[in-house]
Amino acid sequence: MDLGLTGKRALVLASTRGLGLGIGTKLAEEGAHVLLSGRSRDKLERAVATIREAGGKADFVEADLTDQGVVDTLAAAVAEKLGGIDILVNNTGGPPPGAMTDASLEVLAKQFDTMVLRVMAITQRFLPAMKEQGFGRILTVASSGVIQPIPNLGLSNALRSALVGWSKSMANENAGAGVTFNMLLPGRIQTERVDELDEANSKRTGKPIDDIRETARASIPAGRYGTVEEFASVAAFLVSVPASYVTGSLIRCDGGAIKSV
Repeated sequence: MDLGLTGKRALVLASTRGLGLGIGTKLAEEGAHVLLSGRSRDKLERAVATIREAGGKADFVEADLTDQGVVDTLAAAVAEKLGGIDILVNNTGGPPPGAMTDASLEVLAKQFDTMVLRVMAITQRFLPAMKEQGFGRILTVASSGVIQPIPNLGLSNALRSALVGWSKSMANENAGAGVTFNMLLPGRIQTERVDELDEANSKRTGKPIDDIRETARASIPAGRYGTVEEFASVAAFLVSVPASYVTGSLIRCDGGAIKSV
């Protein structure tokens, strides 16, 4: 299938590793000009070099989502390096694991600012240009926890769920302008973040990490963790030209792990 991504301009947030980097790499493979972003210049330079060596088109911008000025930083980089924007992939790091009961209000406020308000502000900055050109794709990466809360990830379950109502509202309000809003929900995708969570669960429970992973695999109908490439392929379709009638949706990429229909 021709995804129609050749020449499209895409900004991918938090794309120095894991799911963000996987999505950026896949979009470049499909012909998009990708702008990677993150805090580590070294990682960004390596990622861009790898994409370019494979024949893709990529640039980067150093941008910290905790920085109050990050919206202006990203907007300036998009104008300079992409000359405009067609695709925005909202991806953020995850909050610390732990029970919701134990989360302090200070930590909650800080994480809400970075994971929710910043995503909304960045989207608001780029939305008018997408509407004016009659084409835009806003894809927000969240977590399967917005459907089936994940134990010991209280903050993630709560904060990412706030984006569900926002994304659906934005989809309803902007579909007529050719701009789609969708959310992509990863289950157990093999990333450094998932490794970190498995290690945290191992320390919390006192169980060997291999037991933690075996228990997790046993709960997934597919019987394994997913790959970044599998996840990124779903993302590429959702931001594609053929996906123009898909909006306001929550798409699971979890190997069947979520138990609800």
